[in-house]
Amino acid sequence: MKRVTMSAAGLAAAGLLLAGCGGPGGSGGPAGPAGAPSASASAVTYGCLTKEQGARGAVSIPSDVSSVDAYYRDSDAGGARVAIVLSHQNGGSLCDWVPYLDGFTAAGYAVLPFTANGDVATGIESVAGYLKSKGIARLVLIGASKGGTGSLVAAALPSPLPVAAVVSLSGPESFGADNAATAVKRLKVPVLFAAEEHDSTFPADARSLHAAAASADKQLRIYPGGNHGAQVLGDGALPDVQSFLATYAPPAG
Repeated sequence: MKRVTMSAAGLAAAGLLLAGCGGPGGSGGPAGPAGAPSASASAVTYGCLTKEQGARGAVSIPSDVSSVDAYYRDSDAGGARVAIVLSHQNGGSLCDWVPYLDGFTAAGYAVLPFTANGDVATGIESVAGYLKSKGIARLVLIGASKGGTGSLVAAALPSPLPVAAVVSLSGPESFGADNAATAVKRLKVPVLFAAEEHDSTFPADARSLHAAAASADKQLRIYPGGNHGAQVLGDGALPDVQSFLATYAPPAG
């Protein structure tokens, strides 16, 4: 067998050639600082955010049960004092709310949709503490289906931040550990109940919760159609929700 040998000088030249091939992976470009993650490696998108959005606002918030995945975005003008906390329906995630965030931030609100791992009311308490650290002074709670139920419960409980108003979209009277039928009897803040007429029993729930609510300022909106939860916003409810918030929870705080 023929053996191939290389002189010491040849070995040195080969080493210089390899060194000129660039950083890790042979990219051909200069190596970045040691341990610095790339944008694609560091951005958490949850499957619905852009990499830029994820890098700027994706956050994991400690909770009693486990960490809460959330996305925080300030108002378009910056320095928001009122934040809208958005709680999703059963089987959903924070991504359910992404199509509607621009309208709220343009109106002057910060937004924080989150993915609930346990009961919604506990998740809201956890994210409220985080928002307080961001300089937020008051909260608006908007929830879809079970998120609406949990938002009503949370609005009737002590919170790290005062709740200015609450919106329940297709929220049932109870879900899991959250009982809105009991909570609304203690509810003092302005509240809007909304559902679509042909969405199973949810319009009946909206009517009964509205009737039982102790709030002096309470509204009921039943829309045509059969959409559920966050989809009600896209089917005509968004202008009514924005008008309700402008009246009872203006972004100036």
